Amino acid sequence: MLVVGGIAALVIWNSLESVLSLSQETASSASTHAARLVGWTLLLTVGGMVLIVAIDVPYQLWNHYRKLRMSRAELRREAKDTEGDPQIKARIRSLQREAARKRMMTEVPKADVVVTNPTHYSVALSYKENSMRAPRVVAKGQDLTALRIRELAEAHHVPIVEIPPLARALYRHTELEDEIPETLYTAVAEVLAYVFQLRRFNADGGRMPDLPKDIAVPAGLDPLQGNP
Repeated sequence: MLVVGGIAALVIWNSLESVLSLSQETASSASTHAARLVGWTLLLTVGGMVLIVAIDVPYQLWNHYRKLRMSRAELRREAKDTEGDPQIKARIRSLQREAARKRMMTEVPKADVVVTNPTHYSVALSYKENSMRAPRVVAKGQDLTALRIRELAEAHHVPIVEIPPLARALYRHTELEDEIPETLYTAVAEVLAYVFQLRRFNADGGRMPDLPKDIAVPAGLDPLQGNP
């Protein structure tokens, strides 16, 4: 406003003598002269405004984008607000894993058999002929978790079968609640056959079934196949 007003004032000041002389002219001449003075004043004022726009618009754009740029602290704060605090997320994941482990452990007493390594891996299997298409993994673990699975199985009289290649293959190629791979159907069927025979023996007596030992696991499923 100061620049535009200054331009208008400067134009009028330079044309002051012409403005004062309008009173001495005829009406038609004065009107024409006055219109010319007003036109020049408006033209120069608009020119000043164009100059201001030419300078101000680039500056405003630069200032706008500068304000949009965030500092590293702001970026970290925004990432934390958007994605959540990494420590809180880690704590949530830890609680979720613990809850999943507890749910898994509650399934061990209901399992039909636990296949072990015997020390490094334990995989609990369940099979309901009327509701399952194939045996399903209800619990699995390594090292300390494997030990806890075996302890629970022993406490609830769930049969434990030590077949290291099969235990390793089941642990590597299955997830919780998954059905076992078709390539392991035969091996697991032999284990379940032993378990069902053991149940009949415990209920009715007779000949103690032989514990399966030499169960073949298809090549490539045992991660340690070929190693002692």
